[in-house]
Amino acid sequence: LIESELEYLDANNVQVIWQCGKLYYNTYKVYDENEHVQVHAFLNKMDLAYAAADIIISRAGASSVSELCIVGKPTVFIPSPNVAEDHQTKNAMAIVEKRGAIMIKENDLEETFESQFSELLNSEEKQHSLSKNIKELALENATRDIANQVEKLLKK
Repeated sequence: LIESELEYLDANNVQVIWQCGKLYYNTYKVYDENEHVQVHAFLNKMDLAYAAADIIISRAGASSVSELCIVGKPTVFIPSPNVAEDHQTKNAMAIVEKRGAIMIKENDLEETFESQFSELLNSEEKQHSLSKNIKELALENATRDIANQVEKLLKK
């Protein structure tokens, strides 16, 4: 997606921080030469990337969804269709149904990405609404809460 949309993103004055994974880095690192693109195999300081972002495009694994709820930025989920029981679509839909994100299925990207992304990019109201709604779904103390429940069960 990112590779095919770089010209569109540049034309819309969008700077891209692209974490492509180490398997794809050698293929996509050539785009790092573009002034508006930074290509990374992996980001060790994801918090800084999130802080720099105005809009986030992400897969919809459970950890990513959880992080993005806490981050509270406008998010476009593109669930991977290559996962067990299509769980990423289910994860994304849990947020989309609460009006906390946009979801575009991978097989719809070519047809709808630019129109949906442009709508989000050009609407501060929609960005604010998505941010507010996704943030309300955050479970900031989930690890502590789970550990506390496990300790209570162990004491019984």
